Amino acid sequence: MSEPLLTVEELRTWFETDGEPVRAVDGVSFDIRRGETFALLGESGCGKSMTALSLMQLVPGPAGRIVGGRVAFAGRDLLRHSEMAMRSVRGNRIAMIFQEPMTSLNPVLTVGDQIGEVLRKHRGLKGKAARERILELLEAVGIPAPAQRWQDYPHQLSGGMKQRIMIATALAGEPDLLIADEPTTALDVTIQAQVLKLLRGIQAETGMAMLLITHDLGVVSEVADRVAVMYAGHIVEQAPVKQFFAAPQHPYSQKLFASLPRADRRDHALAVIEGSVPRLNSVFAGCRFAERCEYAWQTCREVPPRWTVVEQAADHGVRCHLVDPTYREGRPMPAEKTAGTGAGAPLQGPRVRAERSTESLLSVSDLKVHFPVRKGLLRRTVGHVRAVDGVDLEIASGRTLALVGESGCGKTTVGKGILQLLRPTAGSVRFAGDELTRLRGEALRRHRSDFQVVFQDPFASLNPRMMVANIIDEGMVAQGVGGKDEGVRRRRIAELLEQVGLAADAMYRYPHEFSGGQRQRICIARALAVEPKLIVCDEPTSALDVSVQAQILNLLRELQNQLGLSYLFITHNLSVVEYLAHEVAVMYLGRIVELGTVAEIMSAPRHPYTQALLSAVPRIERGEGTERGEVIRLEGELPSPVNPPAGCHFHPRCPYAMDECRREYPGTSRLSDTHQVKCFLVGRGETVRGEG
Repeated sequence: MSEPLLTVEELRTWFETDGEPVRAVDGVSFDIRRGETFALLGESGCGKSMTALSLMQLVPGPAGRIVGGRVAFAGRDLLRHSEMAMRSVRGNRIAMIFQEPMTSLNPVLTVGDQIGEVLRKHRGLKGKAARERILELLEAVGIPAPAQRWQDYPHQLSGGMKQRIMIATALAGEPDLLIADEPTTALDVTIQAQVLKLLRGIQAETGMAMLLITHDLGVVSEVADRVAVMYAGHIVEQAPVKQFFAAPQHPYSQKLFASLPRADRRDHALAVIEGSVPRLNSVFAGCRFAERCEYAWQTCREVPPRWTVVEQAADHGVRCHLVDPTYREGRPMPAEKTAGTGAGAPLQGPRVRAERSTESLLSVSDLKVHFPVRKGLLRRTVGHVRAVDGVDLEIASGRTLALVGESGCGKTTVGKGILQLLRPTAGSVRFAGDELTRLRGEALRRHRSDFQVVFQDPFASLNPRMMVANIIDEGMVAQGVGGKDEGVRRRRIAELLEQVGLAADAMYRYPHEFSGGQRQRICIARALAVEPKLIVCDEPTSALDVSVQAQILNLLRELQNQLGLSYLFITHNLSVVEYLAHEVAVMYLGRIVELGTVAEIMSAPRHPYTQALLSAVPRIERGEGTERGEVIRLEGELPSPVNPPAGCHFHPRCPYAMDECRREYPGTSRLSDTHQVKCFLVGRGETVRGEG
């Protein structure tokens, strides 16, 4: 076995406050070998990113400082380096891909200038040699037409392309170690698959080591060699990835697996981790997970668990009394638990309303939302952005329709068009028999209580200057719900908060005082306050950790069963679709290309685009890691809705495109009463790879 490239021993990074210091990193130890991918896994706020910043001595001061430990890189302790010495290491021997590329790229410099800066500093390349190397790097990371794109600015690139630019910039210094902090969090599954394949290929060619920071178990299972689970500032479990996925030992690790949404858990509530990560300025007497652990006993609260090697697995270690032979024999006999089984309690009357309802609540026909493109001094219209270009869909009472597709395909615009937050250019939107596109003013306002929306970012959608009670009350007053008696409305607000799993006294707090999952619960309570029949959920779990995501999905399912709510669920997370949805609509460049039940779409996709989406999703199987067939790689980016391709919009990226695909848009082929596809191959009855 080769010597470690990086060895971290008892690393401690603290932030000074008026009271106890915040121990963001509190005794972290691990090592990484050349060519290895080491994953650091855990919830937001557990110290993953601060660990990475500490390795590069980028801890924000003056409050933050590294108070102890050792970081040996290629035999030299980086913590003894001066700032000047570290500048020769950063971007050269060690490079980092940050989580949000738009805030990491300089908006006033072209991407070529930003990559060239690294080449000049660490490789001494200038002029023609630098330009050639820039183009090589852009081509290596899959940027189309690099000779043209190298002079683009960051705002001219899509999210996936900006992330690739960040990767190219990091690779320009030819690092020995790449730190990738949530490199795929904001990406669609197709772009995620491309980025991960790219990183694996570069590792194979150069022997580069990688520290992967993520909360996505699917990404870990696909690319990591070893994994460490971090909780409340320190590592609680570390193992080779196959051993970890086969038999996670720490109760926290087990709960992370049990929180994952899957098709076989549709009739059960997902397991959740009650509470949240403890404040890191706390003084811990015992195990830091004890207050959230269903196995905890008195010893866990009084004695800090020590690092214990799992029997018959020398490279698998856990910080837990359950594994430590000194303490595990003395624990009381526990009641029967579900943490390791991967399932929560069965749903009460699962899907009763959903299965019996045949009444159409929402019917959308040929919906179009076009935005004018204006140029010149007189702002003449020179074209249109065809964001939504002829969408048909229906949602029955008590049902969930998932709308999936890549970013930029028009999903959110469909939701806004249905809610009349954007006025449709053409088409029909009928809600409970009423044509919404014809309503104006007060007539439309009266219907606002029937349909509500939960946005992707809960913090941005809540007024930071208003208390929770006022935020929820605002809609009730506008819609006349609860009458004019403020006391009656306050009692109703208390009931709503308890219904979404929050304490009634939460109404007297401000949004910044809550966690991300709690803020999303407040948004759901606000939507429920006016007693809607339909809720449009726009990526409501995309920014949440897997444990918090499970809480929100359980809540949405429970509310649907209790109240008969209908959901339009906009997402690019297909595992959530498998768990929550009844029907699925797949959208590409403003149009729905495939529509069917969740079983039809997820088990037997027929459109080549749907097949590509599903092929890019990691399948986590306990004991086997990731189970994935061949990924169908889509060439290029999503075309512009300003100038969509002639014929089938998907033909420039489709591996099966024929001449007629380039000439005309395919009609609808009905495969069953519930399954329809827009594809010439399906219309002809030809077999498409992946069918069935």
